[in-house]
Amino acid sequence: MKKEKTTYFRHMQGVVVKSTGNQYLVRLDDQSEIICRTKGNLRLKDYEATNPITVGDRVEVEINDFEGELHWISSILPRKNYIIRKSVKLSKQVQIIAANIDRAFVVATPVLPKTSLGFIDRFLATAEAYRIPAGIIWNKSDVFNANVFDFLSDVNKIYEAVNYETHIVSAITGDGLDKLAAALKGKINLFSGHSGVGKSSLINKLIPDLQIKTGGLSSGHMKGTHTTTFAEMHTLPFGGFIIDTPGIREFGTIEFAKTEVSHYFPEIFNFSKNCKFSNCIHTNEVSCAVKDAVGDGAIAMSRYESYLSILGGQDIFR
Repeated sequence: MKKEKTTYFRHMQGVVVKSTGNQYLVRLDDQSEIICRTKGNLRLKDYEATNPITVGDRVEVEINDFEGELHWISSILPRKNYIIRKSVKLSKQVQIIAANIDRAFVVATPVLPKTSLGFIDRFLATAEAYRIPAGIIWNKSDVFNANVFDFLSDVNKIYEAVNYETHIVSAITGDGLDKLAAALKGKINLFSGHSGVGKSSLINKLIPDLQIKTGGLSSGHMKGTHTTTFAEMHTLPFGGFIIDTPGIREFGTIEFAKTEVSHYFPEIFNFSKNCKFSNCIHTNEVSCAVKDAVGDGAIAMSRYESYLSILGGQDIFR
């Protein structure tokens, strides 16, 4: 009779530091790293996710000590938070960008390629929905002229007025990086944004020994080329972590209830308390304090337009 092979597992916990689709690099609590696959059908509650496990997840793993055998992620530990976006190609699914984040930054540029304020607002609204403090990093300041700096000064006043942190930096010259490094220190920070905004170059500047592959812009459309293929967590030399994510062309929000969209725009939510109707959605209602604030300039028109685009069910914003 053939003797069955016996498999012995050790159970440990760790954090997912890299995701490659069907395999995950897990940094165990003893600081060693192993490659794992998933065990069973792990799903995100209430959503069908394209990636049920993501970078930043705390997981329990089964370690097989026999050489050549697979290690398995058996369960995901409770998440402090996570940030997701609607999958553009699969409308009924979502993509988890990262989990257990202290701060989420959208890396943007006002030129080459220009990041729309609508894209930024959708990212910030999603971070608000999952109670993640967020901010904006404007990269490529080495190519800005006086008009661009004036534009950013006005735009940053809009966001800083509602407590979003803003940074103007250059991954080429290093300008602004001391202030940014101080903000990142000791935290788990998510970097997300369009391809071509210089995320990889910025991370290379913050972590000199890393040398992530960088790319340029396509000559035909001035859009970025994808250089980061998979999400990965990098250790900052001064303390803390950056979760680098692949560049995204669109940011699709999940379905927010119409009465809740205003909750994810702090200035709109604050003025809404003075609306005549408690269920006001700030479009055609009379005695709407939000519309009055937009008319008076107390709420920026760009922010109100982003609010309306989400309210109207516009799936994506480039």
